[in-house]
Amino acid sequence: MVIKVFVATSSGSTAIKKKQQEVVGFLAANKIDFKELDIACDENNRKWMRENVPGEKKPQNGIPLPPQIFNEEQYCG
Repeated sequence: MVIKVFVATSSGSTAIKKKQQEVVGFLAANKIDFKELDIACDENNRKWMRENVPGEKKPQNGIPLPPQIFNEEQYCG
């Protein structure tokens, strides 16, 4: 079981940065193994994340923003 956390290391949004820090901090504090995947530097990560967020969970503009969390291939939020 691998928890994947999709983040954007070069995000200009302070709200996104804060939410990413909260998620990563929570997982680290609870000693949950996870893997950070950067969508800002890796087009494959960005594409995979966008394709695998369920349609009903996508925002109105259709482009999900980080952080996004998956357990292996299963979307968690």
